[in-house]
Amino acid sequence: MSGAPAPVVILISGRGSNLQALLDAIRADDLPIEIRAVISNNPEAEGLQRARAAGVPTETINHRDYTNRARFDAALMQAIDRHAPRLVILAGFMRILGDDFIRHYAGRLLNIHPSLLPAFKGLNTHARALAAGAAQHGASVHFVTNDLDGGPAIVQATVPVRTGDTADTLGARVLQEEHRILPLAIRWFVEGRLSIRNGQVLLDGATRPEQGLIAAPDKQTEASK
Repeated sequence: MSGAPAPVVILISGRGSNLQALLDAIRADDLPIEIRAVISNNPEAEGLQRARAAGVPTETINHRDYTNRARFDAALMQAIDRHAPRLVILAGFMRILGDDFIRHYAGRLLNIHPSLLPAFKGLNTHARALAAGAAQHGASVHFVTNDLDGGPAIVQATVPVRTGDTADTLGARVLQEEHRILPLAIRWFVEGRLSIRNGQVLLDGATRPEQGLIAAPDKQTEASK
């Protein structure tokens, strides 16, 4: 890919599997970004080890060290801004961010969420999808706004809900789609292909089929036909 890679900062809280998908895409020369730092609120996050193994600088801003969310957010913003990122990516970051933080990064703050938004905002999405009898579930990449998990979607991917699914089995298939669509959304952003009009994300100036990616056919269902 030509041109300088776009500087980004990635925020994580846990194992960092989406971070690993981004590292793999960079290694394959399929994602024109430079991860300037991986920052976690959890000093035990496995994803920090993934970043270090790839030679990416890491930092911990432990939310437990701050008396309120505003102070935590301020410290986090200070840490992020030292790296001058063009884009900030929430890749499994499990803290709710305040209005000032979101406003500071408006239009350059992306999140990956394990559901087909606007369905199942918040936590425990796989169990809730099963309890609701959903026929399809999936993942969404969206711009972050003050509406929790309510910002405009950039791209979504669906997976079928299978008979006998548990939250774990369904979640594993959704995670595969997260690994596919997060690098895609980031690439579109850094290539300047995204815009927002009337609360809707446009790709190359229009809504396009690529933004509603459908997962591969359910082989279990196909075999039973």
